[in-house]
Amino acid sequence: MKLLKINIFILVLVLTLGSCQNDSTEKKTALEPTKQPVNVNKEVEEKAVIEVMEKYKEAFQNLTTKGTMELFSENSKVYESGGVEGSYANYIEHHIGPELSHINSFKFSDYNIEAEVDLPYAFVTETYIYKIDLKANPEKNREAQIIKKKGVATSILKKINEKWKIIRTHSSSRDIR
Repeated sequence: MKLLKINIFILVLVLTLGSCQNDSTEKKTALEPTKQPVNVNKEVEEKAVIEVMEKYKEAFQNLTTKGTMELFSENSKVYESGGVEGSYANYIEHHIGPELSHINSFKFSDYNIEAEVDLPYAFVTETYIYKIDLKANPEKNREAQIIKKKGVATSILKKINEKWKIIRTHSSSRDIR
C-alpha cells in the first residue's frame, strides 16, 4: 500500500511539473518580443509599407479604385467613421466605388504618415486634411458642395508572399475647428 501511494505521488508530481513546464514555455513565448529576421532592413521595409499606403491615397485622389485590390489581403477589414464596411472588396462595391462617381475632386493636404515594422506586421498612422468637391445631385435635391475635414487613419499590414498587404484599416474624420 505504501508503495502504491509513493507511485501515485511520483506520477502526480511528474504530471504537475510537466504541465507547469508547458505553461511557463507558453507564457515565455507569448511575452517575448517578436524576433526580427537578422537580415531585415527596417528602413527598406518601412519605405515599402509607405509606398503601399501612398498608392492607396493616390487612387482616391485620381477618383479610381483601379489597382487597389492588390493592396489588400483577401480577408481584409475596413472600418470608417464608426461603421464596419466589411472586406475591401465589399467596401469598393457598396461604398467608396459608387461614391467616387459623385465627386469632381478629392485632395489630401497636410499629409503625414508614420510606419512601424514588426515583421510580419506593420502599423501605420496617417493624418491629413481632405477636401472633396462633390457634384450636384438633382435626384437627391443636393447642390454641389465642398467638404473639408481633418482625418486620421490607422492600418495594419502584413507581409504575405513577400508583399505588404493591408489587412485592417480604420479611418475617421471631423470638421476642422
